[in-house]
Amino acid sequence: MKQSEDTKKETAAQKENTRQEPESRGKAEKEAAEKPEEAKTPDSKDNPEAALEKKLKEAEEHLSKQKDQLLRTAAEYDNYRKRTEREKTTVYTDATAAAVLEFLPVADNLERALAQKTGADDDMRRGIEMVRKQMDGALAKLGVTEIGGEGEPFDPNLHNAVSHVEDEKAGENTVVKVLQKGYKIGDRVVRHAMVQVAN
Repeated sequence: MKQSEDTKKETAAQKENTRQEPESRGKAEKEAAEKPEEAKTPDSKDNPEAALEKKLKEAEEHLSKQKDQLLRTAAEYDNYRKRTEREKTTVYTDATAAAVLEFLPVADNLERALAQKTGADDDMRRGIEMVRKQMDGALAKLGVTEIGGEGEPFDPNLHNAVSHVEDEKAGENTVVKVLQKGYKIGDRVVRHAMVQVAN
């Protein structure tokens, strides 16, 4: 008798628990439904790993953009450097070609003069003087001017003194003889004048 009473009590308790389970389950589901955003948000306090993953992904995207920008800048600089080098070479070549072009007629006339097998000395001299004038004209077109003349005061920026002489007629530190003419373009000295200086 006692066993059957105990069995009845157990069965009754189980039925009571079964009735309560759906109620508690329903409560939990209801609470989760009320707070869906909190459960899904990766930044929530309950899910720090998701928050870290999100930050890592953002940092990787930012790094990728920075790297792309750096590569583009490096490529642009490299292109600029190459273009500048090409332009420098072109400018130098163009300037040299322009200078050579001015001297070609002079070279032609020198060849013609040397090709003459016969002729008077006076004719030869006149021909050389003409070539010299042509040379001066070519230099003038290129903006080249002569420096170093007798009677000028000695200037180490323009003259190269190769000897000193005592001359009472000449002033102190005066050019008395030009051994080789100097030339300049604008303010830039191409070749110093080789001179003899007095006193």
